[in-house]
Amino acid sequence: YANRVTAFIGPSGCGKSTLLRVLNRMYDLYPGQRAEGEVMLDGENILSPSMDLNLLRARVGMVFQKPTPFPMSIYDNIAFGIGLYEKLSRSEMDARVEQALTRAALWNEVKDKLTSSGQSLSGGQQQRLCIARTVAIKPEVILLDEPASALDPISTARIEELIEELKADYTIAIVTHNMQQASRTSDYTAFMYLGELIEFGPTHQTFTNPRNPRTQDYITGRFG
Repeated sequence: YANRVTAFIGPSGCGKSTLLRVLNRMYDLYPGQRAEGEVMLDGENILSPSMDLNLLRARVGMVFQKPTPFPMSIYDNIAFGIGLYEKLSRSEMDARVEQALTRAALWNEVKDKLTSSGQSLSGGQQQRLCIARTVAIKPEVILLDEPASALDPISTARIEELIEELKADYTIAIVTHNMQQASRTSDYTAFMYLGELIEFGPTHQTFTNPRNPRTQDYITGRFG
């Protein structure tokens, strides 16, 4: 759903992250993996052989479980991706970098050290840098693969606040093992088990009155 957050929950190995990698064709980078069927984005099947993968990954950005800042300055971490798709003047690039870092709630913390390495930041700051890098190229969809699993509670809370702010402009899908996080941050929840979608619906309904007994068992901790 556009401008909504959809959470994918389920036990380890059920296919959540694999499904996320289908949504921007990241699976193409893994030898031997393939996808069949249709995944529609704005009426276009992204699994089509004619799909421009660079353009697709600009439209569908992804943030991974472990922060992955590039080995370059904070400024260049943001500017690098923009430069792949747009030719901007220095002043225009400066404005875009500031805008992206502001959207990721990071600008005030790094504005005086933009030439410092992105890898010098704390874990929570690095993850917000990765989110800034993603929003900088103005995607339509943002995929978050357990974005807070390696972070402390304070950094996790900041990421969750950021998700709530970003959905005003982006459609977001998040994979999480944290049931409380799924219930707090998402509008819709999909429960997966052994590679199958077991249940999908509004998050409030999924957590308070699930239709499938397996969903009930999982969210109450009977298995998983």
